[in-house]
Amino acid sequence: MTDAEVAAARLLAAADFYFFARWMFFQRTGGKWLRADHHAVICRKLTDVFEGRTTRLIINIPPRYSKTELAVVMWIAWCLGKAADSEFIHASYSSLLASNNSANVLRIVESAEYQAIFPGTRLGSTARSHWKTTAGGVMYSTGAGGTLTGFGAGKERDSFAGAIVVDDPHKADEARSDVMRQSVIDWYQHTLQSRVNSRQTPIILIMQRLHENDLAGWLLDGGTGEEWEHLRLPAINPDGTALWPAKHTIEELRRMERALPYVFAGQYMQTPSPGEGGLFKPDCIRVVDAVPAQQITWVRGWDLAATTDGDFTAGGLLGQMQDGRLIIADMVRERLGADERDAIILNTAHRDSAIVKISLPQDPGQAGKTLATHHGRLLSGFNFKTSPESGSKETRAEPFAAQVNVGNVLMLRGAWNGQLIEEMRMFPNGRHDDQVDALSRAFGELITPPGHTFGFA
Repeated sequence: MTDAEVAAARLLAAADFYFFARWMFFQRTGGKWLRADHHAVICRKLTDVFEGRTTRLIINIPPRYSKTELAVVMWIAWCLGKAADSEFIHASYSSLLASNNSANVLRIVESAEYQAIFPGTRLGSTARSHWKTTAGGVMYSTGAGGTLTGFGAGKERDSFAGAIVVDDPHKADEARSDVMRQSVIDWYQHTLQSRVNSRQTPIILIMQRLHENDLAGWLLDGGTGEEWEHLRLPAINPDGTALWPAKHTIEELRRMERALPYVFAGQYMQTPSPGEGGLFKPDCIRVVDAVPAQQITWVRGWDLAATTDGDFTAGGLLGQMQDGRLIIADMVRERLGADERDAIILNTAHRDSAIVKISLPQDPGQAGKTLATHHGRLLSGFNFKTSPESGSKETRAEPFAAQVNVGNVLMLRGAWNGQLIEEMRMFPNGRHDDQVDALSRAFGELITPPGHTFGFA
């Protein structure tokens, strides 16, 4: 390249983040970036953050698809070139990994080419995990759960002044542990998010999805009450083509999907559900606009929750037709306290009428017996039964799932259909399983052999 071409490239790198990332990659390696369309999309979203159009951004992307290179290393370096006094906090699941990322940013900033692009940004200190610029900029890195006392991100001004950048806060082999996953969420909620120095300070989370209730899922579900812009980049595009064919062809991706469907659904498709590899195949359910005109035996199964936060109380109405097919005709699902829960059970019984059997779970021990007696009085005059749960949720659900998966189950069209379908798709890896539990109980009662009591009170 001529001197004039190099000078023009440096001006463009200073102005355009995507060009900066490609230019610096070429300077560091001597080769061209094996780029794909999603790289440009990520760079546009990160530019929106720098220019103040976005303050809360979640990017979900498969592993090894350039997420750390772009969203951590290149972007932080570029931002420090544009605003040398910016203050950054970078976190990852491992303090060593976060420190390595910080060191990579440091190496870019101290390179001769970077200094030629951004001569106003100079290093004041060079420790791997905590370094500064002479203008007062700060780069501090830590692992999820690490201490942040004395550190903050951003400044109290309208223009960009730094950010919190979180890259893969969960370790893949720990994300299915409720305890480990919740510890990361607690750390984010009680420690990290308070480290912003102004309301304008952006927070970026970039990660592969590992569980429905990982940090990204929790935030998108309203965990902090904030609205997040969400960029989801599945390895297979909606039109069935590969996101990055040079990395994985569509044939390779389909082989990966068949081999490990649950892992692939989360880490590569960014929808942490088992999909067709799960217990239920809800796409086999046919939605109908009316209950078929034939004799039907009805059971309303219940799954009970005693608190108003977290779990739901759910009651599913399931019918078995003369031809052996099943129909899901209604679903009640609410977060309720004990008194409200009992009221909705009674009101639903009156709405269903006495032809609908009612099946309620009974907790073990004396407390369960006491509650069963209470429900007996509550449902006096209705056909009801209480019984303990036996086996795991998966074991209890398998007989009903088998009916769903062979296309033997219909569903009456209703506003509740979507939530139920999604819960089935996620089961048993989803956050909630109350509707599945309720319907599994109802199906168990429908196939109870004759001679088993189904008592009146």
